[in-house]
Amino acid sequence: MFQNFFENWDLFRDASLVGWCLSILLAQVGVLVVARDQVFIGAAISQASALGIALALACAAWFAPEVVEHVEFDPFAFEEHPEVHVEEDDQYASFFAVAFSVLAALLTAGGGYRSRRESREAVTGWIFLFCASVSILIVSHSDHGTEEVHRLLFSSLIGADSGDVWIFGFGALISVVAFSTLRRRLVLVTLDPEMAAAVGMRSRVWSFAIAVWLGLAIGLSMRVSGLLFTFGLLVLPTLVVKSLHRSTMPMLFTAPLVGLVASFFGSIIADHYDFPAAQMTVALLSGLVAVSWLIGAIRGRSAGA
Repeated sequence: MFQNFFENWDLFRDASLVGWCLSILLAQVGVLVVARDQVFIGAAISQASALGIALALACAAWFAPEVVEHVEFDPFAFEEHPEVHVEEDDQYASFFAVAFSVLAALLTAGGGYRSRRESREAVTGWIFLFCASVSILIVSHSDHGTEEVHRLLFSSLIGADSGDVWIFGFGALISVVAFSTLRRRLVLVTLDPEMAAAVGMRSRVWSFAIAVWLGLAIGLSMRVSGLLFTFGLLVLPTLVVKSLHRSTMPMLFTAPLVGLVASFFGSIIADHYDFPAAQMTVALLSGLVAVSWLIGAIRGRSAGA
C-alpha cells in the first residue's frame, strides 16, 4: 500500500501536500471554533466562500472582453463562448472566496446582531441558507458554473498545484508559530472574553483577528479543496481529541496532529483503493470521532460506577 502510494508520488504530490498542510491549518483554528460550541459556523463560512466564487464566475463572464463584444453583457455567456475559462481568473475567484468568507466570519463573530434580537446561531443559520441558495441560483444557467459549485460542495484536491503547496505550507507555519506564542491569550479570549478584557486584553480586537484568520483559512481552503474537506478538517480533529483533554490548551497541538495523521493515511488508502482522498480523510476522521465518543461514554460509566 505504501509502496504503491510513493510510486505514484509524482502524480499526487501537490494534492497530498496541500491536504496535509490544510489539515494543520484548519484543525488548529478549528479548536477555537469548537471550544466556543460554534461548529456550524464553519459550514456557514464555507458556504459564503462558495457564494463568492459563484459571483466571481458570473463577473468573469460579465466583464470578459470576448463576451462583452459578442453577447451584449450576458453574465452567463460561457456556454456560447467556451473560450472564456474561469481558470484564467483563478486569483480573481480566490479574492472573492476569501473576501466573502472573511465577511461571514466577522458577521458570525459578533457585533452587528447584538444590537438586534437575533442570536449568533440565527445569524449563522441565515448566512448558511442564504449563501447556499443564492450561489446555486447565480450559476443555474451556466453548465460550467454549476459544475464548479458542485465541485466545491463535494470536494476534491486534484486541482492543487505547487503554488498552493507554498501558500498553505506558509499558512500552516504561521498558524503553528502564532498559536504556540499566543496560545494562552487565544484560549482566554475564546472561552472568557469578559475575563480577557478585565486583565487588559482588547477582546474585540482579538476576536476580530481570530475571525479574519478563520475567514482567510476557510476561504483559501474552499477554492482548492471544497466544502466537505474544509469543514471536516476544521471541526473533526478537535472532536476526536476533545474527550481526551480537560482543557483547550493541549488541543491546539493534538488536533492538528490528528488531522495530519488522518490526512496522511487517507491519501494512502484512497490511492490504494482508488477513492477520492478528500472524502476518505473526512470518513476516517468521522470514524475516529465515533470511537472517541464511545470511549468517553465507557469512561463516564466507569467513573459513575
